[in-house]
Amino acid sequence: MENKIKVLGFAGSLRVGSYNRSLLHAAKDLMPLNSVLDFFDIADIPLFNQDHEINMPKQVKDFKLKIRESDAILIATPEYNYSVPGVLKNAIDWASRPYGDNPFNEKPVAMMSASIGMLGGARAQYHLRQMFVFLNMYPINGPEVMVPFAQDKFDSQGKLIDENTKKFLSKLLENLVNWTMKLVKSIHK
Repeated sequence: MENKIKVLGFAGSLRVGSYNRSLLHAAKDLMPLNSVLDFFDIADIPLFNQDHEINMPKQVKDFKLKIRESDAILIATPEYNYSVPGVLKNAIDWASRPYGDNPFNEKPVAMMSASIGMLGGARAQYHLRQMFVFLNMYPINGPEVMVPFAQDKFDSQGKLIDENTKKFLSKLLENLVNWTMKLVKSIHK
């Protein structure tokens, strides 16, 4: 395939040693051959203020452009207080505004999470799914990639060392790319 499926990945964690950022980097190495994964760091996106949504900050404009240029989205998120981190919600809120200018619209999306706890970020993923309904995104339903006890699945440099997690992550990425190709074909019919 000459044109590769372009996937945009971003993490809901700002921490340098974040397991979710490491999970995104592992995904880059596991992408199907007919695809490419690019990253966007949401760290510099300011707090959402509706007063500025028409003349939005450059970081938000850049984020929206990257979303528009991508064929699909990959989100890696930790779970904070049974939900998504505020920084992730903030970035999604900015990108979907103003009303009627939502670059997430009809984008295929996959999510994954890593946590030092035993649920691996499951509740955060369910909250993301709720957001996808309003954003009109097309999520991948499986496999669900929730990495529990993440401290045991990555080495000290943040490299994913757990083969079972690699297997599930590879399948998620394959499903995302295949789903994206199906959607693109149905749009161009």
